[in-house]
Amino acid sequence: MPEGDTIHRAAQVLNAALAGKRVTRFETVLPQLDRVAMEGRTIERVVAAGKNLIMDFSGDLHLRTHMRMHGSWHIYRPGERWRKRRDDMRIVIATDDYVAVAFNVPIAELHNSHSLARNDDMQRIGPDLIADDFDEAEAIRRIRERPDEEIAEVIVNQRVVSGIGNEFKSEVLFLAGIDPFALVREVGDAKLVDLLRGARKVMQMNVRKNRPGRASFVALDPREKLYVYGRGGKPCRRCGTAIAYAKQGRDVRGTYWCPRCQAR
Repeated sequence: MPEGDTIHRAAQVLNAALAGKRVTRFETVLPQLDRVAMEGRTIERVVAAGKNLIMDFSGDLHLRTHMRMHGSWHIYRPGERWRKRRDDMRIVIATDDYVAVAFNVPIAELHNSHSLARNDDMQRIGPDLIADDFDEAEAIRRIRERPDEEIAEVIVNQRVVSGIGNEFKSEVLFLAGIDPFALVREVGDAKLVDLLRGARKVMQMNVRKNRPGRASFVALDPREKLYVYGRGGKPCRRCGTAIAYAKQGRDVRGTYWCPRCQAR
């Protein structure tokens, strides 16, 4: 599942390859994107906003895509073989130097600046943990608005704070020493600050790193990347207690934690 770091890293790669280039070919299987001529426009920039990827074109045109569970953007050289099936293609944007392909993207919309600003998803998105202008106070305010919800469920709500997915959820709660099943009202302000700052640090590290896969720490063994996620039953890296695992919340997401390090 793409998390905030994946989207930001994809935006950086796409921006480096496409910004300032002219569209030589545009292809899509999505009828809602066929209404505007794209060829000849200049790609001005590609940015991430939470888990949204925004591609800005000349003529006040913006393409918003959201990856959900299985979507992804790939970048290829002209003529290079795709790593996914053509049946999975949703959008192709070609320039003289590169071809950007969106696979299995479930949400793709064209906007002008006015409609993008008024888009419901964009308006309601929570402060972006990876963004340079991340608003910590606003993130805490939004978390505190849900006092009777479990903290692990609140921090993956993209309308509260954007960027954290299920994998980082378990990791950043471990780093902050917070029980994932604790209610928000049981978590002190200092712990919330630790949680947000730790999440921001880890996610920014993952945007910058070159190694595949997410990591919460750097180890000599490249296979050792995470503290708790995916390690149910294995010893905690800090105290040796067996890592616990349970399904949690309305969406029945898997949660990993150390019962000792994250005791209430």
